[in-house]
Amino acid sequence: MKSAKDKEAAKPEAVPNKNKHRTLIWTVAIVFVVVLGYIAYRSRAASVSAAGGRRGGFGGFGANAPVPVVTRTAKKADINVILKALGTVTPLATVTVRTQISGQLFQVNFTEGQMVKQGDILAVIDPRPYQAALEQAQGQLIQAQAQLKEAQIDLDRYVTLSTQDSISKQQVDAQRALVQQYDGLTKTDQAAVDNATLNLAYCHIAAPCSGRVGLRLVDQGNYVTPGDATGLVILTELNPISVIFPLAEDYIPAVQKRMASGDPISVDVYSRDDSTKLASGTLTTIDNTVDATTGQFKMRATFANDALVLFPSQFVVVHLLLDVDKGVIVIPTSAIERGQQGTFVYVVGADNKAAAKTVVLGDTEGEKVGVKSGLNVGDKVVVDGADRLKDGSPVILQEGTGTHAHGAGGAGAPSGTWGQGQNGGGQKAWKPSGSN
Repeated sequence: MKSAKDKEAAKPEAVPNKNKHRTLIWTVAIVFVVVLGYIAYRSRAASVSAAGGRRGGFGGFGANAPVPVVTRTAKKADINVILKALGTVTPLATVTVRTQISGQLFQVNFTEGQMVKQGDILAVIDPRPYQAALEQAQGQLIQAQAQLKEAQIDLDRYVTLSTQDSISKQQVDAQRALVQQYDGLTKTDQAAVDNATLNLAYCHIAAPCSGRVGLRLVDQGNYVTPGDATGLVILTELNPISVIFPLAEDYIPAVQKRMASGDPISVDVYSRDDSTKLASGTLTTIDNTVDATTGQFKMRATFANDALVLFPSQFVVVHLLLDVDKGVIVIPTSAIERGQQGTFVYVVGADNKAAAKTVVLGDTEGEKVGVKSGLNVGDKVVVDGADRLKDGSPVILQEGTGTHAHGAGGAGAPSGTWGQGQNGGGQKAWKPSGSN
């Protein structure tokens, strides 16, 4: 065993060993932290470099970096001037079929919803009382005719005798008056026969027009009269049929001018969501007054409706072809931008730079809009990518498939076609090319 003196001599050597161990631990920790920091720095630098490469490769957001855009070429085409309105399908005839005589409903010759033709017998009132009344009136007429004939023969005889001074003139005048009396009675009886014949005809209720019958309002066997509130059935004419729709009074001069020309004005009707075309027809007439409460006037368009696609009281969207703008400069609606100074488009020149040009728009049809001024045929207008452009920005023309905030006719729509864009564009301040 070591003595206490030996232990005391060994203690000074343990302290340096312990300090060396601590130094080694701190050195390893510092190296570890430095390595981690270097790795994080290199990783971040690589990410920034990659992002910068992507922006540079595709026309990034730098001041001089080109912007990818899709363009379409302005061209000449025809624009249909179409007025839209919400219309209501209205039959040309809606008839409540009623009886014109009183009697028992003897027969019902239709089924609910049946298509009938004008003159078809819909129902029959018991004709027996009216047949008897007709025969009675005919008997009275025959009696009156016989009396008239007898009186006329006597008058002829009296006239002959009067020329021979065999009877007095007063007797001849009396006989002549009797003939006139019987003549009046004969006409009265003839009217009674005609009335009875008419009532007998009314026993057979015929369709006043062609169309579709609705729900039966009175059942067979009921006693009906002309004063019944409901009638027997409602008959609606379906072909042809009309649509009534309103337009603002501002269009009255243009519509009247077209109607005065004698050319038919084409009218198409679409489903309520304006997605499906239902029928085509022509404008028939316009109303004679303007509604003072709405400032609109009504018009009626007529349709053949052979397929019965238009139903009474149905709501439809009306497209009225008012005129055709021929040979105007046309661009996609997705190219239109609007700013504080008005409507403009970006035009890509031969130097592949975008220039903002003010345009005056004309009529719009679907995805295309006419331009009255500001563009020439052949100008390339930007239809996608304009939200990152400013006047003078360099651009890269691209093709492919894609969309844009302005509409489905956005970036990458196939070259040579126009997408389904809508009027729109970002609100931005700009100065046209050449402005100070």
